Amino acid sequence: MCKNIVVFFGGASCENEISIITGAMVCNVLKNGGQKVYPVYITQGGEFFCADCLADIKNYSDGRIPEAPRAAFEKGNLLVLSKRGKIKERAPVYCALNCCHGGWGEGGGISGLCLSMSLPLASAGVFESSALMDKYLTKIILKGLGVPAVEYVYLRDISGATAIKNFPVIVKPARLGSSIGVEKADNREELISALKTAFELDSAAIVERYIQNRREINCAAYAVGGEVVTSPCEEVFGGSLLSYDDKYSGSGRRAFPADLQKDISERIRGITKNVYSALGMRGIVRFDFILEGDDIYVSEINTVPGSLSQYLLSQNYSAFYKLLMALIDDARKEHSLNNSKLLINTGIINNFASNACKIK
Repeated sequence: MCKNIVVFFGGASCENEISIITGAMVCNVLKNGGQKVYPVYITQGGEFFCADCLADIKNYSDGRIPEAPRAAFEKGNLLVLSKRGKIKERAPVYCALNCCHGGWGEGGGISGLCLSMSLPLASAGVFESSALMDKYLTKIILKGLGVPAVEYVYLRDISGATAIKNFPVIVKPARLGSSIGVEKADNREELISALKTAFELDSAAIVERYIQNRREINCAAYAVGGEVVTSPCEEVFGGSLLSYDDKYSGSGRRAFPADLQKDISERIRGITKNVYSALGMRGIVRFDFILEGDDIYVSEINTVPGSLSQYLLSQNYSAFYKLLMALIDDARKEHSLNNSKLLINTGIINNFASNACKIK
């Protein structure tokens, strides 16, 4: 049976373009599987649009935004609007997927929208989206779970640079992804320059110890029916640090599966599964690790990974379609279960006088 599925992508983020690629791929996988897909593109200005043409990446060339009707939501429904704001179409939403990378789209905004509009969501929830988008909060959560992370200093302004004594270090904007704004600093002058860049892009930064002889390993996970599944590990290769171009322009190199000792691979997959389970996560999530010899550190946790880690989790698009539908149907069941919970009124308001809240 054909199901109405909303796919969110784009967003008020430096990763808007990468999100278009992920969103278009997911839209087309679901369409080819026979589902009714509603592509919802969010501009960098935060405007919502919905039309089939939005799922074709050629329509975004040269910085264009395809002309499309505006979109809005009410409880359980997507609304496609006319130019005058009248409702052209009201579509009951079976489920939604979040393909927004970075910004408030990945950082809890879409999760909150779906929660408030009673839309089932087969992606990460409000807490893990907002918390894990922030590298500082991620460090705190990992520490609470007993999971190692690279030593760091958290800064809210450039004056905190005096706390950095040892070099080299890596400077990262606290709430950005895709290696945007990430720079290596070998001395104090380079540190100040890197922090200036970071604070132009974000209001906080993380400064981590640079690991010279490191290996960068990724592992993806999802859950269906309460059972967490982890992918084989992949290794990604870049220069002194993994850049935006390494990730997306084809200049980087990957090995999948990664050439790792069995015990290292099992430890990485075990950490991935344990953290995913401990946080009660849902949807596809990618964990990024750094290896220093046999020491394993969690670097970042991506609740909306690029192209939703398709090649880590499935051999082809047909298999990926089945995975997406399993996640969608599972999210629908979870949504129904949550909506069945009892909401109570205590009657406490009856204890207050009728004019109790008036300002005299």
